[in-house]
Amino acid sequence: MNFTLSGMPVPLRFRPETPMSDEELMRFCAENDGVRVEREANGEILVMTPAGNRTGRMNAAIIAALGIWAERDGRGYVFDSNTGFTLPDGSMRSPDAAWVKATRWDALSGEEKERFSHISPEFIIELRSPSDHLDDLEAKMVQWIANGVQMAWLIDPERRVVVIYRPGDGPEVLHDPSSVQDSGVIAGFELVMARVWN
Repeated sequence: MNFTLSGMPVPLRFRPETPMSDEELMRFCAENDGVRVEREANGEILVMTPAGNRTGRMNAAIIAALGIWAERDGRGYVFDSNTGFTLPDGSMRSPDAAWVKATRWDALSGEEKERFSHISPEFIIELRSPSDHLDDLEAKMVQWIANGVQMAWLIDPERRVVVIYRPGDGPEVLHDPSSVQDSGVIAGFELVMARVWN
């Protein structure tokens, strides 16, 4: 079965007659490496364009800050937007930034680490790009939490808003914050928003 998207417009949603296995999804992504791909819990495939330069620069600033903190903290590993995680509901998601505890990541086999690992990060960040629909992103944040993520930040540069999601709580909305931090799973991490907004 050939999964190449050559010549098709993106973003694109489609649902194969037979849901893609993890191996088929890996092959599909490899054959279409110029796009970002996620799988919904119902088997629907979402194909997205790569980030524009402004969004890419903002995401690089987020990854750099998270990476510096994680290196100092020593409890876990940082992953960028090219990383896919297979979640308990069967979806495969690629957050813009993620952090996973070292004890959980190190427990995976070498083969599991080479695939879209069946693991939910403790912490994720999603950065809204100009092509993202806010309703879709908000629903995605709820899905992250429902699948075991302990904290999720939605950063919306257009509105200069950060929304924090935690299990058992409603979203916490921060309007034009100078920095964002939390005392939970990522205690000690502070994202200075001037690095993102500017």
